[in-house]
Amino acid sequence: MSDPVVRVVIPARYSSSRLPGKPLIDIAGTPMIVRVFQQVVKASIADSIVVATDDERIMEVLEAHGISGVMTDREHESGTDRISEVGAELDWSEDDCIMNVQGDEPLIPVDLLEGFAGYCRRLHDLEMVTVSCPISTQKELLDPNVVKVVSSVHGDALYFSRSPIPHVRDISDFKEFTLDNFRRHVGIYAYKYRVLKYFSETAVDPVESMEKLEQLRALRVGIRVRVFDWNSCPPHGVDTPSDAEKIVKWFSEHK
Repeated sequence: MSDPVVRVVIPARYSSSRLPGKPLIDIAGTPMIVRVFQQVVKASIADSIVVATDDERIMEVLEAHGISGVMTDREHESGTDRISEVGAELDWSEDDCIMNVQGDEPLIPVDLLEGFAGYCRRLHDLEMVTVSCPISTQKELLDPNVVKVVSSVHGDALYFSRSPIPHVRDISDFKEFTLDNFRRHVGIYAYKYRVLKYFSETAVDPVESMEKLEQLRALRVGIRVRVFDWNSCPPHGVDTPSDAEKIVKWFSEHK
């Protein structure tokens, strides 16, 4: 069986409650969305790369840098819905492997992208795949902004949560036990395109709404979500002005 076609989509929404215009933040002379695109190019993992956006200002920047972009509906609730629209617009095959690389991760490691893409290419029963990495501090474990995941012995996701999972019934103080059995979810995804279409057409799930985690919808409707375990967590993405300052500083120091 031949390897699937791999297509990377980078969602880039202009509006952000905490950081409006986030994809266009200047990072040492280059807009952030371009930095993310450059990381994907370095990884040499894709048959095609496209940015899915909702704003002409982002499209203008993409065109100026020779990057393929598709305008999508501004009313989409998630990057997943945006990617599904791109697939329909570009008439992708239902068997294509679609990778979702977040547009606010300019420091996403090239070796992680390479390892993840290789794993996806080897999965001939691929439905949906995501990434986990170790949790290294108590602060991470208790932080609701750090999503936790529990997987089966076969590598399938059982549940995602903003709460510490698994719950340790017989210990009341988290400082009393090792972090070895806890994993952090990393928001990189891949889907078989037909599965992505099915997922985007399903209604928002009540549990998904409670946790504010759309991957729970996939589990609830029976999509098999495989978890690719990575040995270290990638640098934090850009969600706030403080995050942006740290990223700008890093790039300025590593020119």
